[in-house]
Amino acid sequence: MSGPSASLASKGRRTPLAVTVSVWAAPLLVLAGFAFVAFVPVLIALIGALAWARDTTVRAGAAVLAVVYAVPFVIWQVRPHGAPSLSKDIHPGFVGLIVAASAALLFAVHGVRRR
Repeated sequence: MSGPSASLASKGRRTPLAVTVSVWAAPLLVLAGFAFVAFVPVLIALIGALAWARDTTVRAGAAVLAVVYAVPFVIWQVRPHGAPSLSKDIHPGFVGLIVAASAALLFAVHGVRRR
């Protein structure tokens, strides 16, 4: 019987392709000014890594990326008179942290594939 993990993680691939693509997409969306939409790839990366990734480094990296993204998102939602969009409200330091966390997760994903 072929389960959902068989379709998401092909033979020889320890981290699902959806996680890898999402990790690439999240910082690109934030840098392009679509920070609110970036929650979709961040969420896909987190759920995919926690559910199907075997390596704890990938799981931890996905959790770090989710937390780093969630902090400015929550600040934007809680602030009473914030900017109309997350891209206008996010501090450049958080953008740098999101890009750095995504880069670290990409290194972890590609390092897992080479082992």
